[in-house]
Amino acid sequence: MISFQPSEEQGQIIDMVKRFAADVVRPNAHECEEEKSIPDDLLAKFWELGLIANCIPEECGGYGYERSAVTGALIAEELAYGDLALGLAMLSPTLFSYPVLEMGTEEQMKQYLPQFCGEAFKFATAALMEPRVAFDPTMLKTMARREGEEYVLNGEKCLVPFADRADLFMIFAATSPGAGAAGIEGYIVEKGTEGLQVGDREKYMGLNALPLHKVTLTECKVPMANRLGGSRGCDFQRILNLSRISWSAMAAGVCNAAKDYAADYAKERVQFGEPIASRQAIAFMLADMATETDAMRFLAWKAAWLADRQEDCTREAYLAKLYAGEYAARITDNGVQVLGGHGYIREHPVELWFRNGRGIEIIDGLTLV
Repeated sequence: MISFQPSEEQGQIIDMVKRFAADVVRPNAHECEEEKSIPDDLLAKFWELGLIANCIPEECGGYGYERSAVTGALIAEELAYGDLALGLAMLSPTLFSYPVLEMGTEEQMKQYLPQFCGEAFKFATAALMEPRVAFDPTMLKTMARREGEEYVLNGEKCLVPFADRADLFMIFAATSPGAGAAGIEGYIVEKGTEGLQVGDREKYMGLNALPLHKVTLTECKVPMANRLGGSRGCDFQRILNLSRISWSAMAAGVCNAAKDYAADYAKERVQFGEPIASRQAIAFMLADMATETDAMRFLAWKAAWLADRQEDCTREAYLAKLYAGEYAARITDNGVQVLGGHGYIREHPVELWFRNGRGIEIIDGLTLV
């Protein structure tokens, strides 16, 4: 049976990340959104928590603790409660390190994982999404073909976090068109590789604090040793599932933030001699926000629980992502509505949560547990 009681270790991690989100992430979110940048000292403060090095084996320089999708989902939710863009930025090294940790060859782990155990924040990323309508992560247009002892990559990616600063890229490309997830592999591409071009920073409705770039691959050659998992390849469907679990957990964090802020505002805002929370329309709206946020959270937890048991969680991860995408927009919109005209003012964070929440349905591959 699924247990909703965190272990002692999970409880300590949740408390630590919750305090970090409250003391560091939330107070800096508005300024980072307005300035469209994230100071390096904020990333350094997150790095000091050691959450990524925790999961890396001792022989690779880490602390050797067991990696858990459930724990990762709890961390992702708390960081997103502080701010989605900052949370994504802080977890961006996992986009590269976790696939290598779980599916890399021994040589790949020894070569790359120690780089995530140093004192400084490691800029590394992954490129999954492509700039086209109705994007399907199991039907990529970016292609990889083998030529001798190399793989040649061609295609265009978008929404690549920190592409302008990343030293390491995990590029996902199709080797067998029409084969779905089974025909997609990951390729390790290092900064400066010929044929890898990082484009200008992209502009979106939300996530303005997080640098997102287009990446173009033109006859980009990588050695066979840089195929994730070597000759056996990788399980792309599992990577996609873990990404959807993390994204759904972060959606729950954003929605929980909107719900809490709206509820506090409704209790304090007095009109006609009573708090607006006592009005039936507002009370019902807040109740719906709480119910839908909890449902979102539990769907993510169930998928993560199955992932930790090494069971197929494709259906559960898909449903969690589907529900999160649909209801995040509604919940964050309700947050704006509860505040009325104040909800449209940028000094209140609900407008930011609405803009970020609207993208949850559209975006894939920006986070991983």
